[in-house]
Amino acid sequence: MDWETHARCLAADTVRPESRWHAPLAAVPRHVFVPRWWANEGDRWVLRDGPADPEAWMQAAYRNRTVVTRVGPLHADDVDPGTETAAGIPTSSSTLPGLVVAMYRHAVISDDSDVLVTTGSGYGTALACRRLHDKRVTSIDVDPSLVEKAGERLESINLRPQMAVCDITGPLPGEFDRIVSTVSVRAVPASWLAALRPGGRLVTTLAETGLIITADKTADGGATGQVQWDRAGFMRTRAGEDYPHGIADRFEEIREAEGEHVTTGRYPVLNVREAWDIWSMLSLTSPGIEHRYETGENRQRRAWMVHPDGSWARVEGRWIDPPTVHQGGPRRLWDELERIRHRLNAEGGLPVYGAQVRVDPDGTTHLSRGNWSATIS
Repeated sequence: MDWETHARCLAADTVRPESRWHAPLAAVPRHVFVPRWWANEGDRWVLRDGPADPEAWMQAAYRNRTVVTRVGPLHADDVDPGTETAAGIPTSSSTLPGLVVAMYRHAVISDDSDVLVTTGSGYGTALACRRLHDKRVTSIDVDPSLVEKAGERLESINLRPQMAVCDITGPLPGEFDRIVSTVSVRAVPASWLAALRPGGRLVTTLAETGLIITADKTADGGATGQVQWDRAGFMRTRAGEDYPHGIADRFEEIREAEGEHVTTGRYPVLNVREAWDIWSMLSLTSPGIEHRYETGENRQRRAWMVHPDGSWARVEGRWIDPPTVHQGGPRRLWDELERIRHRLNAEGGLPVYGAQVRVDPDGTTHLSRGNWSATIS
């Protein structure tokens, strides 16, 4: 297979030729890290096998897109031959190359930086190794099988970074100049600050938001930085083979439920997860809300919101018409969303992007911009 041509095209489509990341993108055989993967087809995940269809393999591996390798506890490499579909939430992937490079750029990695990265498929680790000497790269994942697979594939292309099975929210295996996490955390773990050298930088995303934060370690053991203007969404950290079941069953319970409180909404039905500013702001002010959204005939839109405290909302409307809003439980979730949408309309923007970041030595993370602030602990 002529993977080199595909890799060079990926590099050309992702960065400019003079970028220090151009050569790594052009030199890493991404297909090695995704021999099998899960392709999303509506409400199910369908298994794809690269060697069985080399053309589709090259197309999937060398596009600037995320390739999902694990759904729930099922890694595409390990499923039985008769297992052709899976249901659940992705739990590992090969992140789209452009986003991996963007996170590394935010880290401002120098030639002599010792860098901690997250493993996943191993592709992002390979890019860091090609950019630096592989001995300057440490790659960790909570899943032993992922670390083993990635390590073998890295070695097959003559890269030998330090590999470790490690919960990124706990103690880290060494000291580093840069920590770049392509899994999201609710707040910055205190262990990152302990592992960062003086002046070191961390880069991560905050869970349930699209916010990328960068912060440089300060003399008091904390860190200061900002929320970047670009955005990203990563899988959140997990401790086991899959994410906890959570409150997914609640969506079926409220799918057609009549609300304790029924009103006409001020704004049209919104797919919150695609409205990055609004979603991020809501997740900071009212964490824990899960969302569902669907469209139907004649531009019908429906959305559902649920929260672990028992609050819920069901909203339905046509296109940009004011929707009917059903709400129940101790809080009015749609009302909280509409307050944020009203602020966006009134002020022309929300304060989350570009906010200043301050991280206390214990990991408590403070965001602020103007007269707005939020604290995550």
